[in-house]
This record gives sequence, structure tokens and C-alpha cells, in this order.
Amino acid sequence: MAATPANRALPAGFGQAVWRGFRGRCPACREGRIFRTFLKVNDACPQCGEELHHQRADDFPSYLVIAITGHILVPIVLAVETHIAPPVEVSMVLWPSCALLMALALLQPVKGAVIAIQWYGGMHGFDAAKARRTLAAADAR
Repeated sequence: MAATPANRALPAGFGQAVWRGFRGRCPACREGRIFRTFLKVNDACPQCGEELHHQRADDFPSYLVIAITGHILVPIVLAVETHIAPPVEVSMVLWPSCALLMALALLQPVKGAVIAIQWYGGMHGFDAAKARRTLAAADAR
């Protein structure tokens, strides 16, 4: 059963909306999935019908993933290479593999979080969704 605007579990705040997006869930209802494939975003939430086609994540999630991966992996690489000094062949296989796995593991969650940030902030066509949330919050008071 699809959630209607009246029975949606709207996020309590920015952090909750971003956490929902990070988990690949609709920021509006937390039930539907944002992605139909690995990085392809659904045009609308399959549960509540919230339009998601407005998103303009573009390359920003990739930049964030590169920064996150680098900030996590570089200190580890430096520590291992300084204290253990594995053979060059091991380093040539291990570190690129770790970077690739981390990047692939983080890409979809980070893109979901960026979409949720856009949705919560009313950016790139999500202004109608923000207006509906604001109105629903005012009616609830």
C-alpha cells in the first residue's frame, strides 16, 4: 500500500533525512528505494510517489567518495608502509584494491545522502516537496 501525504513518516530533521538517503531509502517516507539500479535513481518513490527525478547529484557524490576514501586510506597506507613495509608487489595489489572497494561501497550511499540533502533543502525542483513538508508541519502544530 502506498503511503499518502497524510500518513508519511516525514523525517524529524536534516540528519534523519540524510540517514534515510544514505541507506538508499526515500527521504520522505523511508520505505521506498531511491535507486532502481546501482546508481540510477527512480523517477518517483515506489511507495509514496515522492518525485525524485529532480535530483541533480551529478559528479558531487564521486568527489565526496574520493575525499572520504583518501582521508581514510592514506593514513592507513602511511602507517602500514612505515611500520610493516610490505613488499612492493603486495602494496601494488593491496592499496588500489582497497581504494576501489571503498569507492564502490561508498558511491551509492553517498549519492543517496546527496539526493536527500537536495530533497530536504528544496533544491533543484524539490521546492514543492519542501513547501508540502512545511505546510504539513504547520498543520500538525
